[in-house]
Parts: sequence; structure tokens; C-alpha cells
Amino acid sequence: MPLRAKVASSVSRTAAALSRAAGRGDGSVIGGWIGLKIDPDLLAHLSAGRAIALISGTNGKTTTTRLTAAAVGVLGPVATNSFGANMPSGHTSALAKAGNTPYAVLEVDEHYLAQVLEATEPHVVALLNLSRDQLDRAKEVSMMAQLWRSALVRYPELRVVANADDPMVVWAATPPENRSGALKTPTVTWFSAGQRWHDDSWVCPECGSPIERAQDQWWCTGCWLRRPEPQWVVEDDGVLDPSGAWHKVVLQLPGRVNLGNSATALAVAAEFGVRPADAVSRLGGVASVAGRYAQVVRDGRNIRLLLAKNPASWLEAFDMADEAPTLLSINARDPDGLDTSWLFDVDFAPLRGRQVLITGDRAYDLAVRLDVNQVPFRHVQTFTEAISAVPPGRLEVIANYTAFQDIRAELDRVN
Repeated sequence: MPLRAKVASSVSRTAAALSRAAGRGDGSVIGGWIGLKIDPDLLAHLSAGRAIALISGTNGKTTTTRLTAAAVGVLGPVATNSFGANMPSGHTSALAKAGNTPYAVLEVDEHYLAQVLEATEPHVVALLNLSRDQLDRAKEVSMMAQLWRSALVRYPELRVVANADDPMVVWAATPPENRSGALKTPTVTWFSAGQRWHDDSWVCPECGSPIERAQDQWWCTGCWLRRPEPQWVVEDDGVLDPSGAWHKVVLQLPGRVNLGNSATALAVAAEFGVRPADAVSRLGGVASVAGRYAQVVRDGRNIRLLLAKNPASWLEAFDMADEAPTLLSINARDPDGLDTSWLFDVDFAPLRGRQVLITGDRAYDLAVRLDVNQVPFRHVQTFTEAISAVPPGRLEVIANYTAFQDIRAELDRVN
């Protein structure tokens, strides 16, 4: 690297280490922020010479990134932003901290995908899903799909691993030139992990006609857009690869959604030449991801943390959670989005019949929503009060981003 980049990288590592030592965080943002101030091209310099995978989407990025890093780890050391700092400062900090690894797997905020593609020149990018998320500060889903589409067409040598079950992702990954053959465009490998949340993809982004569904198929009623045939498929408790071989997946992570994340991880690792049979056992070593799914025993209660930040992820969280006392915590700070009206897009009916507690800055907004859904609840002021309000045994905690971090801090920043 140029001297300026070497200095910037060294300062980045030092700043991150000081942040951790001072207890101000894990250093995954501040180090990269300072490094990029010294050398705005630092991310590009740190990316040079590495085989890189980018993981982007609205939901599941952090977990899929951790699983993919585990799978690619079959080949050697992997740099990754494992704590979810998914903007260029986080990528820069992660690569500077890791040193000269041959591989990197980076989670990328969907709004920054075009910028990070240009800086890192990755070998493969995985497109997970697109759904509504913090609409008071983020783009509409169709606008996000258009940004992806415009970015991907500029990289004809790129390998893309994309979700065949999400119409918005399929449209973004299939530009017109790819259908006509007029220009060389990225090569796409499709995976099928299922799509439980449909409310952001009833209208075709190509022509505006309705999208219809039958079992696992979907198609536009007015144009060419339809579900492609996937090469990687979740089947029962395992994954079918393109050769037709089935691989049993044994995970410590809950929910069928994480089987889908595993299929994505295996598909991305295969783009680096990793055989699924070699990678699949490594997926079971992932037990917690930046506090997500972590289990902590406190005062006789087995507390499990689940992050849910938008309607689609709350739907999946209800699928993961056991039938047990459940604490819901909602904030509306800047990282969460200030508008809580999205709560009315979530069906809380699955919580009926269990003990439900609510807390957080916007607990009263949540209280109104639960009352509409006829879900009885109790408001608690603190996490400590919540623990004392439930009997010994399992306590499920579902929280949006800053509420999750507040509770994680009370549990000593469990990872």
C-alpha cells in the first residue's frame, strides 16, 4: 500500500483498540472513520489482493455474513465485520484489523452497496431480500431495487448469488441486457430460502401489474418477471446443492430463516471453490451473532435475545421464539427510525396465550398495537423488573435495534 494508506491503516487499528479499551464500544466504526479521514481511498487499498464477498439485504445480513465467513474459512483466514458495522467505515476498520487475509466477507448496508462495490471490486455479492425498513429515513423498496439494478450492471464479471423467492431481488439482479443477451452482465446463481413476508412485493417493479403466487412459485401477470429456477434449495432440515446432493444442516441458531441463511452461505462459499460437504459442518459452530440469539442465565431465567427491526424480521422472530414468557422492547431513536407506525404492519397474534411484557422508550405505542391485536400484556419500566416478573425458566426477548443494544449492555454486552 502507499505510505499514506499504511499510516491510515495503523491509526485505524490504534483508534479501534483504544475505543475497546475505554469501554466505548467494539471499535468497529471509529477506527475506520478516522482511517478514511486520513486516506479517503483506504477501503480500496485494504481490499486490493483479497477475494471478497459482499452480503446485502434488508434482513439477515449479519447472520448470513457470520455463516458465510465460517464456510469460506475452510480455505484460510477471513476478514469480516462480524459486529454488524456495515457501512464503509466498518468495512475499513474490519479489514485494517484483520491484516493481510486472502479472503473477506463483508456485510453491506443495502444503501451503500453501489459505493462498496466500486471500492472493493468483490468476487461475489449475495442479495438476500428487500422489504420496508425505517421509511422515515430510508428509501422505498422499489427505489432500493432500482439502485441495486443500476449498480450491478456496471460489473459484468461479478458473480451474484440472489434470492429467487423475492420478486424485488430477482428484478434487481436481472437487468434487460441479461434477458436479451445484448451485453455481458453479472452471472447469477439463485437460491431458494422461502419468503414469508409478501407485503412489499405484490406489484411488479417492471410493469406495475399484480404479482400472483401459488405454493413456492410467483409470477407477474403482465410481463416476463417470474421466479427463476433456483440452484440451491432449502429442503427439510438441509440444503440441496446444484448437483442435486442434499446436505443436512445442524445449527445452533433457531428458526427456518437460518436454514435459508445457511443455504446462502454455502452458495457464496461455493463461488470461492468451497465444497458444501466441507463447509456445512462449520455452520454449526455459529452460536450467537453480535448478541443475536445469545442465551444468558440470570436469576434462574434462561434469557434469549432476538433482534427484530422491521415487520419482516418481527414475523421471523415470532417463528424463532419458544412458547414462553416474552419481553418486547421498542425504541425510536435515530438508528431505529423515528416513526413507529410500522408496528401496525406486524401481526402480533402469535403472542396470544403467553405472558407478554413490554418496555422501551415507545412502550406505549406498542401497548396500543397489542391492544388492537387483543394480546394481553404488562408494562415494565426496566429489564430487571421484567426478569423478576416471570417465573424461572425461559424468557424470550424481542427488541428493535437500540432497545436490543440497551438490553445487551445490561447483560454485559454478550456476543
